[in-house]
Amino acid sequence: MSMLKRMTDKFGSHFHGSAKDLPSLHSPTSPPASSLLPQYEHRGSISMSTDRTSLSTSDWCKRGDSLDFIEEEQPFSPPKKTKGTYRLDDFIIQRTLGCGSFGRVHLVRSKHNLRFYAIKVLQKEKVVRLKQIEHTNNESNILCQISHPFIINLWGTFQDATNLYMVMDFVPGGELFALLRRSNRFPEPVAKFYAAEVAVALNHLHSLSIVYRDLKPENILLSSDGHIRVADFGFAKSVSSVTWTLCGTPDYLAPEIMAGQRYNKSVDWYALGVLIFEMITGLPPYHQAQGNPAMLYEKVTAGPAHIRFPPSKDEEFPLLAKDLIIKLMEVDSTKRYGNMQHGASDVFAHPWFREVDWYKLCLKQISAPFLPRIEGDGDASAFEAYEEDSTAISSYGLPAFDPYGSHFPDFEYTHDL
Repeated sequence: MSMLKRMTDKFGSHFHGSAKDLPSLHSPTSPPASSLLPQYEHRGSISMSTDRTSLSTSDWCKRGDSLDFIEEEQPFSPPKKTKGTYRLDDFIIQRTLGCGSFGRVHLVRSKHNLRFYAIKVLQKEKVVRLKQIEHTNNESNILCQISHPFIINLWGTFQDATNLYMVMDFVPGGELFALLRRSNRFPEPVAKFYAAEVAVALNHLHSLSIVYRDLKPENILLSSDGHIRVADFGFAKSVSSVTWTLCGTPDYLAPEIMAGQRYNKSVDWYALGVLIFEMITGLPPYHQAQGNPAMLYEKVTAGPAHIRFPPSKDEEFPLLAKDLIIKLMEVDSTKRYGNMQHGASDVFAHPWFREVDWYKLCLKQISAPFLPRIEGDGDASAFEAYEEDSTAISSYGLPAFDPYGSHFPDFEYTHDL
């Protein structure tokens, strides 16, 4: 951390009214996200599942969400932190926070300490059928290695005959995606604040030889104090050198991932460049309104020299931000910021971050530009409302034949079946 402190000057509360430019997530006068960007909703991540070890451009375009590569590299695993032992009876399910392909995320309350948590429930049959065993085990194993103020915390895992359960922090401020959609775009200092915290989180992951691979506003949550928590580690992997799985969110994929080439942790720095552009303009640099993967592939591989940097509402696109984005989104990964001789130091020392006091930032001593309105513990109003599936919830924990439990050795059985 002392290295970060030396890199740049202080980054005080230089938001100059930007907080008031961000409408509250609860404001009745705020326009709905759909009215701002009607064609831009939550983006799904992709994972390629195939027995081949390469993928052509045409294959990628035709099979955008149905494949998975075999990875030859043996994962590098740092020491794990101690997990707690939990069972379903320890919690009272309050409501659904999110739905996905494999299950749901629930807000729950502990019967013991009365604290609120988020439990991610994955249906084992779907995980196995869609060939996501490795990604699911990776998520559990990696989160067990991490303890960081800008990253979601995993408290423990368990399973029953039908489902896998991951007990995590409840982060009440909702997704950065929701705030960005309501704001349309962020003022430059606000984008810089969130980008700086994300950069610190990525640097920590990389120091543990972990590549994240799914950076996007949907996977960045806001704590009650307004600081970020990176979540959803389903595509994260311990990698000591290179890997080549095609996974992530298309708008954020580095060119080497799209081309089916080997890649390293620099793909996360590429994604940071995309994130900065999206926060400042409201859309990612190669966004295709019609969802044309062939056109997206062509633009990504052409490189950032072809990005159209639009003028913002009041002024031209910030020149220093533009310079950093181009350096992060460099097609040649050997020349990409974050992946050269000085590693992440090039990112932290870039002039766009000149005023950032990295030491204070890491200690969360810099006030966030936006504070979510939280009406007490367990307030989940920042999250989208989902129809509750009482049938599925009532099936949690029921005894049944389990042909899949052995695939998930780190998910402990905590009750007799």
